[in-house]
Amino acid sequence: MRKSTAKRPTTSQAARKRSVKKSSGKKRPAARRPDVPFDRMPVVPETRATSPADTTMVSAARAKLPLDVMEAVKAAASKKADHISLLDLRKAAAFTDFFVLATGGNARQIRAIADAVEDALGARRLKPSHTEGYDRTGWVLLDYFDFVVHVFSAETRRFYGLERLWGSAIPIDISSLVDLPAPASKA
Repeated sequence: MRKSTAKRPTTSQAARKRSVKKSSGKKRPAARRPDVPFDRMPVVPETRATSPADTTMVSAARAKLPLDVMEAVKAAASKKADHISLLDLRKAAAFTDFFVLATGGNARQIRAIADAVEDALGARRLKPSHTEGYDRTGWVLLDYFDFVVHVFSAETRRFYGLERLWGSAIPIDISSLVDLPAPASKA
């Protein structure tokens, strides 16, 4: 009969059970939750400070936007996307230059916004290198290398909070590119 070449554990089975019981009895620290309750988190912040002295958005003309990014914003606006925002990530340590963020009211509108962006940029002979989430209802991502288009449902956008996550990104005022509705006054 041949001897097994596999190494045998040096500790007994009873010792291993005791160590498992000791480690599983410890409580893990709770995950850090945001200071703001989930349902009170703003969908899109008004401004994002890139430094303590700078609290304003950069105008689209001053940001020197590529034409493809402007076309993506206009296409999203043509399908009545809510809360369209544009983040400049060129100065942040990021894998892309811009994020175009838009919110759709339901699954059908989210797909329509994504289709409009693809059609508008397809007319310019630009196809996304990667498309994700089209079959699901919460988030569609279109990756065009230099910029990424995110189309969210309102709940998904609040949950992921990309504006908060990419806090070092510079928000760009897109009101000169598209006609946005005036913000409702607080009474």
